[in-house]
Amino acid sequence: INNAGTGIYKPFLETTEADFDDMMNIHLKGVYFLTQHAVDQLNDGGGIINISSGLVRVTIPGSSAYASMKGGIDVFTRFLAKELSSKKIRANIVAPGAVGTDFGGGANKDNEERRQKISSNTALGRVGEPEDIGGVVAFLCTEDAAWINGQRIEATGGLML
Repeated sequence: INNAGTGIYKPFLETTEADFDDMMNIHLKGVYFLTQHAVDQLNDGGGIINISSGLVRVTIPGSSAYASMKGGIDVFTRFLAKELSSKKIRANIVAPGAVGTDFGGGANKDNEERRQKISSNTALGRVGEPEDIGGVVAFLCTEDAAWINGQRIEATGGLML
């Protein structure tokens, strides 16, 4: 499960090359090469779960660098699903929406104005919680999910439907 990440909330015109490189190294390059090294440790029939973002589907200003890297993860995961099929290794994406954690400074957890805005744009009317995402990831690790491969599962509560 590739879940490491950081957030950056800067408009496109203010994002520096250093900001971009940080996002690329953490979200795309790190996942790519860690997975490459980890494949030898996976049993045939194992699975890879990459954490992406609902921001690949919706556009929120100030997230272009982050969302671009997560979009790259989506493409990378589809290639993994195909290229590792000879080992019966599945690769899938879980794409969370706004979740109340410490990620990105914790605004989705601690900033009530932001939480209200997210809730009003989410069909289920609330900010996600870690358990909402953990349950989806846990399911993908079970035999019940053995036929799911190369898929993007969005867990956003219906953000911006």
